[in-house]
Amino acid sequence: MSHIDILLPFGLPPPELASDLIRQLKTPALAVLLGRAGSERQAPEWQSLDGFENALPHETWLAHRFALAENLAQGGSPPVAAAAMTMFGLKPDDGVWFLLQPVHIHVTRDHLVLMDQRQLAISEQESRALFDLAEPLFTEVGMPLRYGDAHTWFMRADAWNALRTSTPDAACGHNIDIWMPKGNGERDWRKLQNEVQMHWHDHALNQAREMRGQKPINSLWLWGGTPTTMLAEQTSAHSSYTATINLPEWMGALGQTRGMTAGQLISAAPQRGLLVLDALLEAALAGDWGRWLEQMQELELHWFAPLLSALKAGKISSIGLILNHNKELRDYRASRMALRRFWLQPSLNKLL
Repeated sequence: MSHIDILLPFGLPPPELASDLIRQLKTPALAVLLGRAGSERQAPEWQSLDGFENALPHETWLAHRFALAENLAQGGSPPVAAAAMTMFGLKPDDGVWFLLQPVHIHVTRDHLVLMDQRQLAISEQESRALFDLAEPLFTEVGMPLRYGDAHTWFMRADAWNALRTSTPDAACGHNIDIWMPKGNGERDWRKLQNEVQMHWHDHALNQAREMRGQKPINSLWLWGGTPTTMLAEQTSAHSSYTATINLPEWMGALGQTRGMTAGQLISAAPQRGLLVLDALLEAALAGDWGRWLEQMQELELHWFAPLLSALKAGKISSIGLILNHNKELRDYRASRMALRRFWLQPSLNKLL
């Protein structure tokens, strides 16, 4: 029989808003699944989250299931850069590679805030132009760059193997000082980052973006450092899943991933499937809870309702729901047998 785990980043609303948001939700299928689900035991890593970790709870959860947890224990981000390079057809030379992403950092009165890269709409032409400006600066200090796509570049820095970095989503919307790289190489990185920022500051490309009402691309975010010696181990590691759907792009090389509808997933009937539904992520990071509600309604229509029907019909034996906000992750499991607990009313209270 088929079991499907659904990972729902920011499926838990922030505690201070949860009651109000839940009252506005019209998600009867999700209410049935949660109301009749049992709780799974939580691993120790979820017991002491304070919202200042270098990776969000769902990113940490994924890292633990795909042999990427080594850096997390040392206070870093998942070591995904070398594997991500293979997604773009790039063969990493031996050494330590990092993900490097062009971003906008907003200057407030007394601190700097990282903007969600998803909102920047960087074109290939813009990214290539900025890459060409930055590349000589990195080459000069012996840190070669490689281009992946408009949102994703790569940098080799062998001496920075122990540098602790943070995922951009963990840092997004916050004072970046807490999430900036820490450890051996941090001063060198800040110096290099500042040089790039000066070269980009008044570039015609950014002036044109501002004329169109877009934010300028004014900095780079460094994370995901990986020694290439880890690559073979990562790509050969097998999670417990027989199918993975909609993994984050940076994990694509570590698991089979493809787009599917709920109907296609039900028909495929994987023995143990993992479905990542990240439609809430952008709204949550922006604090746009009206949009969060809209996206939750879409998930109800296109995913929760069809999967609940399949569970009732016996086409799926059980469904796991893994939900989080930035300080907590919860894991629930609903089986076909659990749906018979008629005395348990449909409820969204497990989101509180």
